Amino acid sequence: MATSKLQALWNHPAGPKTIHFWAPTFKWGISIANIADFAKPPEKISYPQQIAVTATGIIWSRYSLVITPKNWNLFSVNVAMAGTGIYQLSRKIRNDYFNEEQQPALAKE
Repeated sequence: MATSKLQALWNHPAGPKTIHFWAPTFKWGISIANIADFAKPPEKISYPQQIAVTATGIIWSRYSLVITPKNWNLFSVNVAMAGTGIYQLSRKIRNDYFNEEQQPALAKE
């Protein structure tokens, strides 16, 4: 049974014999790098970069479900990209606009 499932995966139109498998697989590196950046201070997060990551994730998630064959690897990596981008943007926005420590400093000026 396991052999037939592996054979089906191997011969799938979006399987390991095609670019439709390898491109999204390597794209996971972007999501992993974004997860590694969760430890980065919010001051060092880039709005344009995270907006691009989020937009790319949202747009390509939709596209991956419209194309034939459906590419679930592409869908999952783009959902991860959108999720990590939204999280990073929320960290940056909270730091820039809702940081309690900076409010008294701004009031003194």
